[in-house]
Amino acid sequence: MNMQDLLFLVPLLPLISSIILLLLAGRLSPMLVAVFGVGSMGLAAILTLLIGIEFLGMGGESFQQVLFNWLPIAGAPLNFGLHLDQLSLVMMGVITGVGWMIHWYAAAYMFGDKDVQRFFVYMNLFVFAMLMLVLGDSLVLLYLGWEGVGLCSFLLIGFWQHKADNVVAAKKAFIVTRVGDTAMMIGLLILFSEFGSLHITTIVDSTVEVSQSNLWLACILLVGGAVGKSAQLPLQTWLPDAMAGPTPVSALIHAATMVTAGVYLIARMHPLFLQVEGILTLVAWIGALTLVLAGIAALAQTDIKRILAYSTMSQIGYMFLGLGALAFDGAIFHLMTHAFFKALLFLTAGSIILKMHHQQDIFKMGGLFKSLPLTSTFLLIGLLALVAFPGSSGFFSKEAILAATYEAHTAGPTLWWIGVLGAFLTSLYSFRLLFIVCFGPANHDLKEPDYKPSSQLVVPLLPLVTLAVIGGFISLDFSLVFGPAHHPHIPLWIEWMPVAASLVGFILAWVLYFPRKAIQASDGVVSHFCRDGLGFDWLYEQIFTKPLQLFARINKSDVIDHFYHFVGWLNFSLNEVLVISQNGKLRWYLFGTLAGCALMLGGLLWWR
Repeated sequence: MNMQDLLFLVPLLPLISSIILLLLAGRLSPMLVAVFGVGSMGLAAILTLLIGIEFLGMGGESFQQVLFNWLPIAGAPLNFGLHLDQLSLVMMGVITGVGWMIHWYAAAYMFGDKDVQRFFVYMNLFVFAMLMLVLGDSLVLLYLGWEGVGLCSFLLIGFWQHKADNVVAAKKAFIVTRVGDTAMMIGLLILFSEFGSLHITTIVDSTVEVSQSNLWLACILLVGGAVGKSAQLPLQTWLPDAMAGPTPVSALIHAATMVTAGVYLIARMHPLFLQVEGILTLVAWIGALTLVLAGIAALAQTDIKRILAYSTMSQIGYMFLGLGALAFDGAIFHLMTHAFFKALLFLTAGSIILKMHHQQDIFKMGGLFKSLPLTSTFLLIGLLALVAFPGSSGFFSKEAILAATYEAHTAGPTLWWIGVLGAFLTSLYSFRLLFIVCFGPANHDLKEPDYKPSSQLVVPLLPLVTLAVIGGFISLDFSLVFGPAHHPHIPLWIEWMPVAASLVGFILAWVLYFPRKAIQASDGVVSHFCRDGLGFDWLYEQIFTKPLQLFARINKSDVIDHFYHFVGWLNFSLNEVLVISQNGKLRWYLFGTLAGCALMLGGLLWWR
């Protein structure tokens, strides 16, 4: 038996673990919870590695595994199966590999939480949904995984439901992403009406003549779904608030799962997008504008996790820019490297937060390089990869995107300059974070023993540190998915301009934040505006929330409500009347029965 025949076990293992933990709720020790939760992810990661080795050794030809056949819809067979190719292999490796490290870290981070078993139920169910999303051979299975990821994100963000902020953030994430999900669902229905199938290979390889207007509309709606899940303009507002959840949840959402779903969707369906004029240019502009907006907002944040959240939004923007610039391989490459260093950054931030007794304000930290040298070093390595320091993993993937952007007919020099501006902003807010947290004056009164990191929190970080450094040297071949790789021929100054922009950002951050003096958060109007995400939440509240609330107040007692109130009153009144007849006297019951029979008989005779 080939290892590829065991492909179904990769998503099945976390699902089984989730079910076992759910059925045995409250009956397992914390150690057994960790064994089931973390162990299943470890087995899935090892199995993915073995499948990947065999898959690449056999030439990388796509592999189909039918799970079961369902009832045909409109005469078309609906098979549920898994599809393995170069793209889904990379996604599966990121989800299981990085997810395993996050789960391992989470076992130590959540130790002592009374609901840790429920936590791993949600986490493993989340991973299962994401694996079905990337491995599904049809858009039906992809959409089921898509919705599963949305549900699990709601449960995980609001995991500490006793905190009001967590509940609000969970609802916001669910509702905002629901807008994109609804658009995507309508797009899938349009595709089914045009192609008569929702199998991905059938759609992308189809030679059937379809309506260009319907195809354009379907692609726009799919982009809407991708924008919602990947927190891009204009549906980006949910992601910073999602930081209310536990730090391992933030790492899982940002690094390995949810926010990458939109990038995967566009990459998977790229032959469809290539048929529609202007749609990829739109994707590129969405990514470019998002990466700048997120970079500006990150500069004003004081919460360490919100800074990293905006950095995720910005890096996903680079991936969208790459997709729009026809650099599909570069976008997926950046997705992979971003998973390495962003998981490292979030988990490192989690360690800092734990040692600071859950303090997340960077201006109430400081001096941690002396007190937490190892953790601070890991933070530095992650930030260097984030700013695309030459030789780091982020350098190679971001350089590939920007080089393609400059040359692509769907993008061009204007978008390239916006990408360079994003590199400057990324460097500025990254080193701002580093200098304030690690080298600034200590604005806390924690004692030295509080700073000793646990080995359980350090060991899972070591593979991520390694991958953040050398991950850019991993050779990815997407030729069978995206076609032969294109290597742009651009001037040398174009290649190194983003590096120069990052250097300028570093120098400016050094001047503003490195001196060992008391640094306070800016409290001006502009700072508040940027800290609030450039006013998008306020704008949406004025345009959507308040008008809907006003309409609800006006329409709270309409004609339909009065009808139902009348029905309720009528039932209550009839009940009161009938209760009178229930007096317990047999002769009255007998009399009522005879009277009823007489009336029925009289009615029948009259009718005849």
